[in-house]
Amino acid sequence: MYHLSMDTSQIDAILEQTLADLRLSRSERSALDEILAEYDGDARQLEVVRSRAFELARSRLGDSSDVAVLGWLEAVIRSIESAQAPQQDAALAEAWFSPHSDCAGRIMQLVERSQKSIEVCVFTITDDRITHALLESHARGTDIRIITDDMKAGDLGSDINDLAEAGIPLATDNSSAHMHNKFAIFDGTTVITGSYNWTRTAARANQENLIVTDDRELVRRFSAEFDRLWRAFHR
Repeated sequence: MYHLSMDTSQIDAILEQTLADLRLSRSERSALDEILAEYDGDARQLEVVRSRAFELARSRLGDSSDVAVLGWLEAVIRSIESAQAPQQDAALAEAWFSPHSDCAGRIMQLVERSQKSIEVCVFTITDDRITHALLESHARGTDIRIITDDMKAGDLGSDINDLAEAGIPLATDNSSAHMHNKFAIFDGTTVITGSYNWTRTAARANQENLIVTDDRELVRRFSAEFDRLWRAFHR
C-alpha cells in the first residue's frame, strides 16, 4: 500500500457515505468521479483510493450483507479504473443544423433509444413530436427529469404541463432571469447541446445548431451541472 502525502479525508467521506447504504448512487458516483478527476490519472494516488475502498469493504465483511458490500466495492473500483484509463476519442462527434427536421429527428432518435435515463435542461418545449417521444419513453419506464424556464413553461403551446401531468419530474428556476440552457443527457453516456430550442419554430425557420457527443469528460461536466441545477430548482 502506498503512503503518500495526500489528503484522503474527502475520499474517505464520500466512500463512507456510499458504503452506508451499500450502493453507489448516480449523484455519489458523480461526486466520486469529480474527486478522482483531480488526480489526473496519477496511478499512485488512485492506488491509495483503491486501498481505502478495500479497507472500508473489509471492515464490513463477515455478516449477512457480504454480497452487497462486494457489489458496492465493484462499483467503486469501476470508477477508479475509469479515472486511471486514458481518455478515448469520442465515438460520437456530430453537428446538426436547422431549419429543417434534422435536429428534432436526432433528438427523438436519442429519446427513443434511451434505456435508463433522460435528463433534459432546456429553455422551452413546444415541439409536439419531441414531447410525444418523451411521453412514450416515460411510459416504457425510462427515468426522465426536466429542468426548464418558469416563465416559458406557461406560454401558449408549451408542452411542459402535459409532461408534468404524465408524472415526469419537473424543476423550474422561479427567477426573473432565464434558465436558458439547451442540453440533455441520455443514459448518462451521451450529451446534446447547442442553440437549438425544442420548438417547431426552431425546426421550421430558425438558424440553429445541435451538437451530439459521448465525450466522457463533457458528459460528466453536463451531468454535474444538471444535478446542481436540479438541487437548486426542484421543490
